[in-house]
Amino acid sequence: MMQRVLLLCHPKLEAARPYAEKWARELNDLGTHAEILEAWDDAAITRAAPGSDLAITLGGDGTLLRAARWCAPVGVPVMGIRMGRVGFLSEMLPQDFDARAIAEEKFWIEERAMLESSFTRAGVVLGTYTALNDVVVGRGKLARVIRLATYVDGDLLTTFVADGAIIATATGSTAYVFSTGGPILAPEVKDLVLVPIAPYLSQIKSLVLPKGSRVRFRLQTDHGAILTIDGQIDVELQDGDEVTVQASAHSARFARLQSRTYFYGTLVERLRERAE
Repeated sequence: MMQRVLLLCHPKLEAARPYAEKWARELNDLGTHAEILEAWDDAAITRAAPGSDLAITLGGDGTLLRAARWCAPVGVPVMGIRMGRVGFLSEMLPQDFDARAIAEEKFWIEERAMLESSFTRAGVVLGTYTALNDVVVGRGKLARVIRLATYVDGDLLTTFVADGAIIATATGSTAYVFSTGGPILAPEVKDLVLVPIAPYLSQIKSLVLPKGSRVRFRLQTDHGAILTIDGQIDVELQDGDEVTVQASAHSARFARLQSRTYFYGTLVERLRERAE
């Protein structure tokens, strides 16, 4: 029997809190302690996650991405309840919530690769970040290309003249990578995907790299650029900055009640929903 569950509510969805309170009562009645937190309260989640058995998010994919980044280092699985507009990663709709199945741990765990990224200026590391979807180096506010000298495992691949470049996991392959024409990878694949964004005269449109690969971008620009982590964290970059991306030592763990082949059965449907 599960001992402790976190219910993480999107703070701007009015229905999230009432659902969380109802489910907390149901779980408590079954002997599983449930704690309700705001999904954007990173400090509270960081404190509560190590003593928890499962984190359940009430929101969209963005809410689930945030939770996964905080829960992965302590091995806590996450389950998404779809209440937002985008639900590619979510496990179920609110009406399908089954407190008993969760309390009795009738789910299986799906592990997904994550990314570790850092950016360096003048030889000094100024930031390190973990991503579940992708790491993007893109142009800033001006609609002008940037140049990205791109190295794979220390060797120069090419210099992209483009709007930017994406490094993504299999999870991120159905997000920004897919919209730029890159490949979709099955969830259990640990490879990385490199995709330049609107490249000028480039022969490389996308490249799949093995899990152990290390990609380094050296930025050349006479204007601003942006490093973006999972579409949620933005860092301003300058000419000469370097961004390094590789597989993280941590894996995101998703709790699934669906069949183990759910991905293929819902792939086209979910992509159609995104298009709408």
